[in-house]
Amino acid sequence: MIRILGFLKPIKKFVVISVFFMLLSQGMALLLPSLMSLIVNNGIGNKDMDYIWRMGGLMIVGAVLGLVFSVFNAYYTSKLSTSYGKILREKVFMKVEGLSQCDIDKIGTSSLITRSTNDVKQLQDFIMICVRMILSAPVMLIGGSVMALIMNARLALYIFAVLPIIAGLAAIVLKLVNPLFKKRQKLTDRLNHLIREKLSGIRVIRAFNRSAYEDARFDEKNAELADIALRIARIFAVLIPFSIILAFIGVCLLILAAANNIDAMDPVIDAVKIANTIGDLEAFIVYMIMIVSALVMAGSMFVIVPRASISAKRILEVLDLEPELAQPENPVAPDASRRGTVAFNDVSFGYDGAKETVLRHITFTALPGETTAIIGGTGSGKSTLINLIPRLYDVSEGSVEVDGVNVKDYESESLFSLIGFIPQSASLFSGSVRENVCFGKEDADEAEIWHALELAQAADFVRMLPGGLDAHISQSGTNLSGGQKQRIAIARALIRRSEIYIFDDSFSALDFKTDAALRLAIKRELTDASVIVVAQRVGTILSADKIVVLDNGEIVGVGTHEELLKSCSVYREIAESQLSPDELTERRATV
Repeated sequence: MIRILGFLKPIKKFVVISVFFMLLSQGMALLLPSLMSLIVNNGIGNKDMDYIWRMGGLMIVGAVLGLVFSVFNAYYTSKLSTSYGKILREKVFMKVEGLSQCDIDKIGTSSLITRSTNDVKQLQDFIMICVRMILSAPVMLIGGSVMALIMNARLALYIFAVLPIIAGLAAIVLKLVNPLFKKRQKLTDRLNHLIREKLSGIRVIRAFNRSAYEDARFDEKNAELADIALRIARIFAVLIPFSIILAFIGVCLLILAAANNIDAMDPVIDAVKIANTIGDLEAFIVYMIMIVSALVMAGSMFVIVPRASISAKRILEVLDLEPELAQPENPVAPDASRRGTVAFNDVSFGYDGAKETVLRHITFTALPGETTAIIGGTGSGKSTLINLIPRLYDVSEGSVEVDGVNVKDYESESLFSLIGFIPQSASLFSGSVRENVCFGKEDADEAEIWHALELAQAADFVRMLPGGLDAHISQSGTNLSGGQKQRIAIARALIRRSEIYIFDDSFSALDFKTDAALRLAIKRELTDASVIVVAQRVGTILSADKIVVLDNGEIVGVGTHEELLKSCSVYREIAESQLSPDELTERRATV
């Protein structure tokens, strides 16, 4: 918890200002009951109206000052907590942005979202409550107790009689709710996962008429979370009313003690003493309420701190996560003589926790100026294989080399700058077409953008969009078709002018005519780059310079289309299932 509070250093001035105004407002609150007691004791007891007006004026001034100080305290406390939340969210986001895919898989996307939103909000609220309540609680408790003892030590004993009971109640509440907070955060993670899954797969859910089933799954987890929240609320519901009851019991004891003192006095002879007793009693009642309120706030602290501590641990788990793909201490520059070369040297790979390896003994080389295609059945490891090139995962055995250098010896940014990567799922961002294409090259001019769109066969439909390059694209490109999204994603990669281009089944949503035109354009444009294409359709890779056939994570054939038809039964089966006998022997003049 101390570490997470260390992030307050950049905004420590807000901490100082907030605490300063809190102390001033609490000081005014402690002073007012004493002034009230003086008015009753000295003014009313001695029938001195000038004294009453003078001290009453001081009370009004003190109340106004207390109000002003409280407003400033609230303003700077809000500024402090929101600034602290901004710092935490920024640090979590920047940390996650630097993690590799395997690191993100360890925690989970849903949990990362919860930690950067819900957990940060818990700590943000903790900072606000801490300055407004938790720090003011000891001031009220100590200040009220000292003032009560100074005024009348005997009456102060009645106040202190109820304090151990309230403290014991707060300890019981702490023991009951602390485990519930941990469970609630885990359920929040799970609920967030279900919501993301349902929203991203809403079309599939409706197509298979599974809305009722998904609603039932959500209702179940939502009910579990609501049940935990209600159990916590019920426990809290006991603390404050019980504390108030104890406070009024203390008030009754004070009134009873004062009444006994007044009964023992002669109303005529002891008029001043009676006034003093009444004045002290009124002040004591206020101080008792202040002390009990401080104890209630302290009791809340015993619940708020563990809840914030759980959120702090979850955030620190992200911030302290050591990237599995460590950056090299002595980065190596690429070999200029092997520019655009990608080599797999006896590579094997398995995911963490998996019983079997996904890839086994993969060896091949992709050369610049050539198109290397990778094909295989579903689950053969095609996407996993190309994910090893930009080092989204580290190989278990062997090595992957780019430009003659092991990818482990590159800095991440240097490695990424060599590769134009088009993933299997075209991910677009909310904004304009221009902004999405320029994501690959920030300083691209309009001519470069249109050239990239022309190569990607996207220029025609972009011109037809309202606004052209400035046409709006919604989040994830939901207002575009699958083929349109793929072509904009391809244009985003082509505008970058990289040494190596990786197309992970990036033509799957295109019709055959557009597919052929796109591959022909790429063949003519990227003459010096190494092009690696992962494909499901044999027609996409007919004239590739080299085709690598995968089956169950192993290479079962390498060669051209004609060579593999003769030598590789797996490739022949795939080709025969997709092409007619005439098409099998036809060599197309496209990629």
